[in-house]
Amino acid sequence: MKASVKIFAAAALIAVSTFAMAAEGPGAKATKTNVNLSTADFALAHYVAVTTAGESAGVEQLFAEDFNQKIQASNTQSNSRIGVVKLLKKQKGEKLNCAVSTDILEESADYMVAKVTLKFENFTKTDLVTFERAGNDWKVSKSINSYK
Repeated sequence: MKASVKIFAAAALIAVSTFAMAAEGPGAKATKTNVNLSTADFALAHYVAVTTAGESAGVEQLFAEDFNQKIQASNTQSNSRIGVVKLLKKQKGEKLNCAVSTDILEESADYMVAKVTLKFENFTKTDLVTFERAGNDWKVSKSINSYK
C-alpha cells in the first residue's frame, strides 16, 4: 500500500510540473539571461562558449554597442555587432569540432587583448579579441580573425 501511495504521489508531481511548464507557453522565456561578466576572465570564457560551443545566453550582453569584427581572408570582411549577434543566435547549440586554446596577450585594469586559436582538422582560425570594462561588466569591443 505504501509503495502505491509513493508511485501515485510521484506521478501526480510529474503531471503537475508538466502542466505548469506547458501553461508557461513557448514565449514565456523571453526575458534575457544575465551572464556574469564581472571579470575579464569570465568574459573571455563566455566568448569562447558563445563562439565555439553554441552558448546563446547573454550574447547581447557580451558585445559592446560599438563592436566590430574584421575577417582577414582573400577578401577582407567587416561585420557589425548586430550581424555577429544574429549569427551567433542562429548557431545556438552547435558545437565546433576543433581544439580551442586561449592566450592573454595584454591586460590592464580596464582592458584585455586575448588570442583565441581554433585548430580544425584542415585549418586554423586565430581570433584576436579586445575586451574593455564597461561599468561593472567586461564587453568584447573588437575581434580580428585570420585563417591559415
